[in-house]
Amino acid sequence: MTDTLRRTPLFSQHQALNARFTPFGEWEMPLQYSSILQEHHAVRQRVGMFDISHMGKFLLHGAGVHAALQTLVPTDLSRLRAGQAKYTVLLNEAGGIVDDVILYIEEAAVRCIVNAATAAKDMAWLRRYLPPECEIIDESATKVLLAVQGPAATATLDPLCADSLAPLKPYRHRAVKILGQPAWVARTGYTGEDGVEILVDSDTGERLWQALLEAGVAPCGLGARDTLRLEAAMLLYGQDMDEETTPLEAGLEWLIDWQKRTFVGREALWQQKQEGIERQLVGLELQGKGIARHDYPIYWQAQAVGKVTSGTLSPTLGNAIALGYVFPEFANVGRELTVQVRDRHVPAVVVPRPFYRRPR
Repeated sequence: MTDTLRRTPLFSQHQALNARFTPFGEWEMPLQYSSILQEHHAVRQRVGMFDISHMGKFLLHGAGVHAALQTLVPTDLSRLRAGQAKYTVLLNEAGGIVDDVILYIEEAAVRCIVNAATAAKDMAWLRRYLPPECEIIDESATKVLLAVQGPAATATLDPLCADSLAPLKPYRHRAVKILGQPAWVARTGYTGEDGVEILVDSDTGERLWQALLEAGVAPCGLGARDTLRLEAAMLLYGQDMDEETTPLEAGLEWLIDWQKRTFVGREALWQQKQEGIERQLVGLELQGKGIARHDYPIYWQAQAVGKVTSGTLSPTLGNAIALGYVFPEFANVGRELTVQVRDRHVPAVVVPRPFYRRPR
């Protein structure tokens, strides 16, 4: 493993657990500890934890920061109050997706959690569009971010917290004390399961990781994170979407408030909406043996009609699933297609997304 890769503050904890590491952008990250299958099932059935400290963590301060963001992103933020959060996208002037982010609203600030590989680009976007009076504090290198996910997540964490996390609703966040130390907790995640994400200082992060291990929480790596998010049809930036992809193509039009007259990329997106998109993201369920992988071609009869962006054998559902872009006329649910897996054409059908929904 190259010495140039960055490491999170919990790297030694992962080494102690004999984690198998993998390069992920500029980072050396745990791929798995036991097996991807075991870690996946731990999250679906009980509780698992992920070190996601590599993600970008920005705190946006200054007079008018809420109003400024309202004019920059396509999503309506005007009704949000302190303690609420919103998933949205940063766009370029052509309507392409610079990154997908979550904005957490504070009384006098906004916390912005961004993808690790795009953190520098996102910082440049924010500096370009936010007014000069808005200060951006980069906490990426000074904070530990843990995701504790699964049906038993809050029950497992409660003994470590000064107050119960059970009342915290989805897409809400609050300041708490964990292990007697200040922490910030949000009921968000990237697995399709219940759970929280926890931001603490490095020392508290190491103590919390150990406390959760002692409580029986399964450490999980990027392998399980990918299979979990794909079952929930959550998009991976750089793979399922990028700056050449618009929210209309990626099935994210629900993020756009067309009543807003101003946001970055609005003119280009409105033009595309009027003219129609040339490709559309779909969910695929393979009907034969084989796993669809990134860039595998999608066919209708002998015609190439698209490409796979993400694919896996779903541990929960027991069959192969995939996301991919096809021409819009082939995107209707029930459409029978094929995916070229090496030298074979494996039957596939367009299905509703997400592939998996957790029991309520």
